[in-house]
Amino acid sequence: MTSGRRAAPPITPAFEDATLRIAIADIMPLRDVPQNIRQSVKYGQIKASIGEVGIIEPPVVVRASASLTRYQLLDGHLRLDILRQRGDTEVVCLIATEDEAFTYNRRVNRIAIIQEHRMILRAVKRGLSEERLARALNVNIASIRAKRNLLIGICDEAADLLRDKHVPLNAFVELRKLKSIRQIVAAEMMVAMNRYSTNYARSIVAGTLEDDLVAPRRKVVRGLTEAQISLMERESANLDREFRLIEQSYGEDHLDLVLATGYISRLLSNVRVVRHLAQHHSDLLNEFQRIADIPKAA
Repeated sequence: MTSGRRAAPPITPAFEDATLRIAIADIMPLRDVPQNIRQSVKYGQIKASIGEVGIIEPPVVVRASASLTRYQLLDGHLRLDILRQRGDTEVVCLIATEDEAFTYNRRVNRIAIIQEHRMILRAVKRGLSEERLARALNVNIASIRAKRNLLIGICDEAADLLRDKHVPLNAFVELRKLKSIRQIVAAEMMVAMNRYSTNYARSIVAGTLEDDLVAPRRKVVRGLTEAQISLMERESANLDREFRLIEQSYGEDHLDLVLATGYISRLLSNVRVVRHLAQHHSDLLNEFQRIADIPKAA
C-alpha cells in the first residue's frame, strides 16, 4: 500500500564534485574591473591576502555552452583580476552546474566581527603570526590584536546572541562595562531593535543601574548630571520591563496576525464581497487590502 505523498524531487548539486585548475586565459569575466576599484581598500586587502596565503576561496565558473574548454566567471572578478595583474596563468576554480551569477552576488555577505575574531584565533593557534595576518588582511597589527581580544570580558551568552551580527568593535568596549546578566539583556535589546551601533550600546550603558556595572560610574558622564543619570537608569529599567512583556506575548500576537490576514485574504478573494465593500465601505476595503499585503511585505 502506497501513500498519496509524492516523492521529493532529487536535489541537483550546485557544483561539480571536484575543483579544476583552469588557464586564466580561458576564463571570460562577466564585467571588467575599473581602475577606481583597483585603488580601493577592499582590492588592496584581497591582493595582500593572495600575496601572503594564496587563494582561500576559489573563483566560481560555469562551462561555456559553445565550448568545452572555455568558462564564464560567475564569482571572483577581483581575485581573477589580481592574478592577471600578478602574471599568474592558472587558477583552481569551483565549477557551477548552472549559470546563476546573480545568486552568488546576492549571497555574498560581509563577515561578522565575531566570526572574524574566531578565524583570527584559529589562524594564530595554527602558528600564523599576527604580523603575517596583518599583511594578509592589509591592516595594521593593532587592528588584528583588537579583534583577537574582542570577546575578553564578554559572557558566552551575549557573544552567542551577537555571533552573526555586524557589531562595531567599540560597541564591545561598551558592553565590557556591564556585568554578565546585563550584557545578555543589552545583546537581546540590540537584536530586538536591530541596532548595533556604538552609540546605541553606549546609551544602554548610560541607562544601566550602578549595580549592573563592572566598575562604578564616574560622577559625570559626558556632561550628564547625577539626576539625569538616575532618570536614564529608571527609563532603562522601564524599557527592560516593557521589552520582556512584549517578548512574552510576541508569539501569540504573531499567530493572531497570521490568522487575521489569512481570513481577510480569503474575504478579498470573493468578488461579491469586494464589490460590496467598494460600493459601500471603500475606506474599509483600502484597509483590508493593506492588511492582506502584510505577509507579502514580510
